[in-house]
Amino acid sequence: MIGVSLSPQPSALSRQFVIPASFIQDLLNRVDIVDVIERYVKLRRAGANYVACCPFHSEKTPSFTVSQAKQFYHCFGCGAHGTAVGFMIEYAGIGFIEAVKDLAQSAGMQVPEIRNEQPRGKTEEGDDLYEIMLKAARYYRRQLKDAPRAIEYLKKRGLSGDIAGEFGIGYAPDGWQNLQAAYPDYHAKALLAAGLVIENDEGKRYDRFRDRVMFPIVDPRGHIIGFGGRVIDQGEPKYLNSPETTLFEKGRELYGLYQGRRAIREAGRAIVVEGYMDVVALAQSGIGYAVATLGTATTPTHVQKLLRQTEEIVFCFDGDKAGRGAAWRALENSLEQLIDGKQLSFLFLPEGEDPDTYVRKLGKDAFEKLLPNALPLSHFMLQSLSANVDLNSSEGRARMLQEARPLVKRISAPLLAMMVRKQLAQMTGISQQELDREFQIRSGAAMPAPRRAPPPQQQSIVRLLIELLMLHPEFASLADRSVLDAAAGASAINQSEFKTLKALLAAAASGATIVNWPEFFRDSVHEELLLQIEPGLLKRHEEGWSKDELSAEFRGGWSQLIRQIQLGEHVEKLKNQGLSEHDMESLRALQQHRQIEK
Repeated sequence: MIGVSLSPQPSALSRQFVIPASFIQDLLNRVDIVDVIERYVKLRRAGANYVACCPFHSEKTPSFTVSQAKQFYHCFGCGAHGTAVGFMIEYAGIGFIEAVKDLAQSAGMQVPEIRNEQPRGKTEEGDDLYEIMLKAARYYRRQLKDAPRAIEYLKKRGLSGDIAGEFGIGYAPDGWQNLQAAYPDYHAKALLAAGLVIENDEGKRYDRFRDRVMFPIVDPRGHIIGFGGRVIDQGEPKYLNSPETTLFEKGRELYGLYQGRRAIREAGRAIVVEGYMDVVALAQSGIGYAVATLGTATTPTHVQKLLRQTEEIVFCFDGDKAGRGAAWRALENSLEQLIDGKQLSFLFLPEGEDPDTYVRKLGKDAFEKLLPNALPLSHFMLQSLSANVDLNSSEGRARMLQEARPLVKRISAPLLAMMVRKQLAQMTGISQQELDREFQIRSGAAMPAPRRAPPPQQQSIVRLLIELLMLHPEFASLADRSVLDAAAGASAINQSEFKTLKALLAAAASGATIVNWPEFFRDSVHEELLLQIEPGLLKRHEEGWSKDELSAEFRGGWSQLIRQIQLGEHVEKLKNQGLSEHDMESLRALQQHRQIEK
């Protein structure tokens, strides 16, 4: 049980060092991603790459591809993507630091650690929001040791010191400005940016969390990004969450996912519950594969994240009206994320019970015996729709079809959609052909009509140059970076892509050893674009383009970019001289036509 001697446990919450980016690149240069992945997944050679059935989703035809030349993996089925480090994080369910140390040990490398070096989460003043959140978590942990009411509350909830340490549970004392003890500069902008304090209209500040048991919210990489605070006695709101900040977006994060990823993989399922205490109580009882939404309804992003981790999601809610309402919102937000072969189901506990009280009362075995009785998503949907109508009347059946139509058409899993339509037709007394015709689905088709792919978009010149630089960083020597300043703000050029191109050119020209570009720019504004472009390198590699051919393509692309910059400058000059918008559009169209001809 919890006592006043509770002390911090080694975990993500005690992270205080960051590994230099240069070491990560050296590590990726030393390890072979094929060897790393083959520890867990059997790969076979396929041309220049290796393939396997994806370990992150169910499939019969291999779409998981590993590039030994570029040292990354990509699944063309579910989109899983990353380096050897990313694979260890996603597959083994460990944190970033742990993944790097594991790989470094296998390569015989010593991990250097630099204190307080975070490329992301910085304020304009240079304050590190991650470090600020970590300091707050430590402060709340220390306060718990001297808070008998909070300790007694956790004891009554059946929590041990070990589980409290694993989840970093702490206590925010009563009072208005207690955090000043941890942050002498209580009026720093960073405290406001982190959501730890509130500032009123008169500019006076006070702590957001007061007299609450504190639950740190940890992102998949082990950073503390927010807090949930629960009242000890009576009070409203029962749960108070951090506001949305540059670190924390509640619609994207799940409480307990960081701590539970390994258990989720081992169990082959994840349970989604409503409260922090539900997650912690289930973990205390040996059910470590539960997560909770953060004071919001289940979002499509939540479902997508979990389906990348496991084959089955069980939404566990109270059996009252509010619980069924939350379940229905979860269903609606899951339809477009469904995948054939994966299952979503709904478990409703007896009235007056929640996962916390149920598992403490009856134990792990009793709770897990309930899981096979969970209603599959299709059953819950049709059961809920039919409960509100009279199926013995034509009017009732017509109403059910009307309410079901938008839901059924949103189901993204083709086979499941077909089975739901078949069952819906039986319930309403019409043929499936009639239902499909009414729902505007191809008559007589075994599956819904496939979505028509959008027409291919021409790749921008900037994006092409980024791709070529990712293949051959030495091409940076072919580019005169001094001409790029004129393109900043040019309307004809995608500025987000342009900033990434400039960053790549600068990094490549610096002489840094770069094995994998997205990993080099991890946690930066450039990472997402580079991750989008990287799978295209597989095609380039398979097609066997020579370096001379790619070099010529880079030179041509660079010349075209310069022409775009010059055109933009010319148009701006003409605009300042009073040229009409119609004339400028004609000029742009003429220039684009000439570029295509070239």
